[in-house]
Formats: sequence, C-alpha cells, structure tokens
Amino acid sequence: MLQKLNFLPGFNKQLTPTQAEGQWVDGDNVRFRYNTPEKIGGWQQLGPGKLTGSARAMHHIVNRSGIKFSIIGTNRILYAYSGGVFYDIHPIKSTTTLTNAFSTTNGSATVTITFTTGHGLAPGDIILLDNFTAITGSNYSASDFDDKKFMVTSTPTNTTITITMPSNESGAGATTSGGIRVQIYYNVGPAEQLPGFGYGLGSWGGEASNPLTTTLNGAIDASTTTIVLTSVVNFPSTGTNFIRIGTEDISYTGISGNTLTGVTRGARSTTAASHSNGATITNTSDFVAWGEAASGDLVIDPGMWSVDNFGDKIIALIHNAQVFEWDSNLSNATSTRATIISGAPTASRDMLVSTPDRHLVFYGTETTIGDQSTQDDMFIRFSDQENINSYTPTATNTAGTQRLADGSRIIGAVRGRDAIYVWTDTSLFTMRFIGPPFTFGFAQVGTNCGLIGMNAALEVDGAAYWLSENGFFRYSGNLETMTCLVEDFVFDDINTTANQLVNAGLNNLFGEITWFYCSSGSTVVNRSVTYNYMESSPQRPIWTTGSLARTTWQDSSVFGKPHATDYDADSNTSYDVVGNTDGCTIYYEHETGTDQVTSSATTTVAANIESGDFDITRGQGGGADLRGDGEFIMKIRRFIPDFLSQTGNTQVTLNLRDYSNSSQASSPLGPFTITSSTTKVDTRARARSVALKVANTGSSQDWKLGSFRLDIQADGRR
Repeated sequence: MLQKLNFLPGFNKQLTPTQAEGQWVDGDNVRFRYNTPEKIGGWQQLGPGKLTGSARAMHHIVNRSGIKFSIIGTNRILYAYSGGVFYDIHPIKSTTTLTNAFSTTNGSATVTITFTTGHGLAPGDIILLDNFTAITGSNYSASDFDDKKFMVTSTPTNTTITITMPSNESGAGATTSGGIRVQIYYNVGPAEQLPGFGYGLGSWGGEASNPLTTTLNGAIDASTTTIVLTSVVNFPSTGTNFIRIGTEDISYTGISGNTLTGVTRGARSTTAASHSNGATITNTSDFVAWGEAASGDLVIDPGMWSVDNFGDKIIALIHNAQVFEWDSNLSNATSTRATIISGAPTASRDMLVSTPDRHLVFYGTETTIGDQSTQDDMFIRFSDQENINSYTPTATNTAGTQRLADGSRIIGAVRGRDAIYVWTDTSLFTMRFIGPPFTFGFAQVGTNCGLIGMNAALEVDGAAYWLSENGFFRYSGNLETMTCLVEDFVFDDINTTANQLVNAGLNNLFGEITWFYCSSGSTVVNRSVTYNYMESSPQRPIWTTGSLARTTWQDSSVFGKPHATDYDADSNTSYDVVGNTDGCTIYYEHETGTDQVTSSATTTVAANIESGDFDITRGQGGGADLRGDGEFIMKIRRFIPDFLSQTGNTQVTLNLRDYSNSSQASSPLGPFTITSSTTKVDTRARARSVALKVANTGSSQDWKLGSFRLDIQADGRR
C-alpha cells in the first residue's frame, strides 16, 4: 500500500539515523522554506579577478551621490568595489626612493632590492613600485616594475628584500643598479590563525626576529623528498637544519644547487602535507629550541579588519593596530587612499560607530593614546560626539572611557537596534547611549556565554545571535541557550584554534543566520551551520549544515542580493599583486541562478538531503504503519516522486539497512533519475529500514520537495 513520507524540517544530527525516523539527518546546499527542503540559490563572481589574500571584513555603503560601494579588507589589502571594478584604497605606511637598488641573476626570477636603511618589512608584506630608472645588466624594464604591486618574498637582511618576477632574468645580471620608488603598505597579518611561539611555552618555543624565507620551486606531495628552493642564499648547508612550509617542519642535512638533500618530512611531530608551487619556506634552524610549536595557549591572530561608516566616511581598523578613514563622497574617491585618523588610538581589537549618537568607539584599546604598549584588552574608549579626532574627556565634550570587569579580553561588538552588544571571552555586556555626563551606560547581561571570534555574532529583529565555545546563544532582553539539533556535529569537529576565522552572515531573504567555520582538520573556512530564525519554533528549531565556505558575508540591504567572499589558499593568481603566495579571494553575488559561475567556468552546486531510517510493523488487518519498530522486513515495489518545483533532473536513492549498525546499501535498481514528467518509479528494494536521499548532480538543476509516497508491504521477519 502507498505510504506518504512526511519529515520534520531541519536536520537532526543528535540522534542515530534509526532514532531520527521522520526527520532529516544530513544534506548539503539545502534550506527549508515553509518547512520544506529545497536547493539553495547559486552564486556568480563579481569583479575582474581574484583579490590578494583572504577577505576578513566587508561593509556596504551608499554615499550621498547614490554610488554603491563594497569595502573589502583582506589580510593584505583594503579594496573598494564599485561598478564592477576593484579599487586599491589601502593606506601607505611609508615611501622611500632608492638608487642602486636592484640585484638580479641570469636565469632566476628573484630580484633583490637594497634599501639604504632598515626597511622594517617581513615576508608577505605588500609594496608598490614606480619611478623606475634603468638597470645595468638586466633585461627588466620600467614596464616590469612601474605601478605594480609586489609581495615581499623574503628578507635576507634588514636592508634587503627579495621579490619574485613573473619571468626569469635573461640579461647578464645586475648588481645594485637602477632606481625605484617604494611605497610600503601597512601590514595587516597572516591569512591563517595558527599556534604561536613564546618563551616558556612547550619546549622553549620561539623564533628568530628576522628569519630567512624563500619560496618552493615546484609543487610537492606529502611523500616528496626532493625539495627545490627558489633561492638558497644564506640558508645553512651543513649539519641538521630545518625549514617550515605552512604547518609542516622539514629537516635536511645538505644543499645541492637549490635542492635540499637528506630530507625528512614531518619533522618535530608535524604532519607531512602537500604544498603548492610558490609556497613560502621559512628557515627555522635558528628558532630558539628548534622552533617547536608551543604547547600552551598562545595563538597568533590572523590579519583582521573592522569596517564601518561614519556618514560617507569609511572607518577601517586593522585588528590590534591603526585606524584609517576614506571619504567615499570625494569626486576622485576611487583614486585616493585611506589615511590614518589623527588623534585616534593606534592599537585596538575592534571598532564601530554608535548610532544615532555618532561616536567612534574602540574596544580593547590603549589607555594612553598613541602608546601601543598600553593596549588593554578590556578597555573601551569613545570619541567626542560627531568628532572622530577627539578622545580626551573634558567637561564640554562626550568623549570617555570604560573598562569592563568580567573576562580577560574583549572579543567583539555588534551594533543593535537599541544597544551595542559587547562580548568578552566569558560574558555579554550592553552599551547604551544615555547622554552626558556619562555618555554611555554599561550593563552585564550574560555570563559563561563569551564570543568565539570577533565576527561570530550579529543582530536581527532586536535579537543578538552568536556562537560561543559553549554553544549557540541568543539575547533579546534575556539570555537564552539555543537548542541546536546539530550541536555535537559542529563542536566535535571545529578548529577552536582558528576561532577568529568564524564569521556570521545574515540572509534576510530567507530568514537565515549562517556561521562559517574551520573544521578540526582545516586552517581555512570550509564548513557552515545555518539557523532559520523565521520559521523555527521552540518545539522544532530548524538547523542545517553544509560545505559552503565563506570568509565574509554581507546581507542584501545595499545591493539587491547577498555578497560573500571565498578564500582559495591554493591559488596565488590574484589580479593585482606580483609574486603573491598568500592565496586569493573570489567575490560573489549569491542567490542568483542555480550554479557557481566564475570568470572561467560554470560549476554545479551539488545539493542533497537524506532522511533518517524508517521501518514498518504489522498493523491492524495486515496493513502497515510507518511508525513501526522494524519487526518486519519491508518490500518496496515503487515510489511516486513529488516536487513543488523542479528544473532539470534530480537523483533519488533509497538507502537500505537491515540492522541499525549495518552499512547502508543502495536499492538494486537505483539511484533513480527523476525528470519533471516522471510519474512513478518501479523499484526492487527489500530491507528492514530505508532512508530517502534526493540530490542533483548536474548544472542548471533546481528542486523543491513535496511529499514522496512509497508502495511498501511487510515481507517477513528476516
């Protein structure tokens, strides 16, 4: 007889598949609308190419002239996107003009630039070159350097750096010849968040103050022992020495040409891994106590931004560093750069603009402005009203300070409908404008609910939602622990070391809050967990999980659809930086079409959803009851598909199981391809329990489920 299959909305991963009868247990790239699962929308690349580094912040603004901007801060460069074009608005830290600057070697792509004084640069920093004068003995010309950005490859000494050209030197080679102007970008930080080094941690972990670096000349896998360096200048060649690529340490005992000899992979209890051509190599032979990873709690924060707007002005803070402004309403805005805000703190953890009172507020900032050594992770400082250059409290202004009491550091802050929410690592505070003389009032409204990372919270419809190391929380006047039916799945496999990479995104078109995070085996964002705040109920919260990986997300309030960024750590072909080794970011518009569309290819967005196991027992009069306990084997003769909408084909699989601990097996005739004209499908399936899986496997395919019906009957007890 035909039985209709109805499932509760959302995933339930807190139960075994057998326990989760009548529920969905797994899937990817799906959402629930009106309690029914459907494939999520596709996304399309925006802009002419890939950005340098990993995007860490995004902010949308419309200026007084009606021009829309998206401000994107990567761990290397601050960009403004408008009209389909990216503009580099990153602030310049210093400018110097060099003579007798270049040294090259025939057959090598490495160029050494010599400074007259200490350059203060580190591998991965960005420099902009122009005003080139000819090099003697080199075939490189002005077109190879002028108005081009380079990533510093290595810093052999405090007065020399190397950069890597797209092609090798074909001339005889130059020795400190030619001139150039060098504009040095403010450093933001690394793309990943990894354990650090420090005295007293682990086995006296630590690193040299200015370690030698170069790049890998040719990709390697986890078993390769032929390690070829781009340059071996100043790398030790006798005794047992060490290099680091990513998180892997490699030992070697000699050098032949540019090739390391006597190589041992995965040294110092690290794990051998694959590495791409051009990956940064650091000489760790001189690290204190061999540079072993610290076993304590020291973690190096990744390069982060906080971005907001003060009217038409963009305010951009580098995490734990300086703050800058950029006027979007200037007639030549896209050809100007952000500049440092005079009078403002020079080291802060987070920043935002309060509304409607318009104070610029800094969190985890300096107690003495301009003295970075006085940065206090629990200290708050806010400007005078309407004046982002005035921070000293007086009897006639509204500038002020506050130090929070519960926690060891402020993690982040979010502007809400009637308050600013401020999280420490342990607690939640509200910050409300109350006017002079105190300006802001502070109240602690939650304990044991600290924020996991700076960008892991948001506010919608008067309620704050966030991810903590203790679970998911909501505050709408009262602190609530959110019931999460995928909680163990998330927390049993999340990389808590990379907590600052967690970011929350709102998609108000579908009532969704998504947290993007790193799984335990990854140092880049590769997973997501979504809560549907519009359709959830206390009895049935709607959660889904997936593989959508986004480093930033901005809702559709300015642009018509959500925008997001995806970081590719294995691709270094950014459109604007020569010698990039820090990965690339692709900028996407979401909820458009059915596929992933980039400038080079269209890729299928593969969506699927799978139910828990259901079974039957002998009912009254020989019938069947889907709420049964599996006493009887069931025979499934056919099923009738039902889709509210379907574009292209879908694939339906009946996953069979005889016992709870048995492995699933697909129906003998399946998987079954379903078209929009399919009325029924004959099967030849027999099992004690069955799970339904629906998926699409090709491009231009879309679907929204209805209620499937199965023709089943009892078929004995074994």
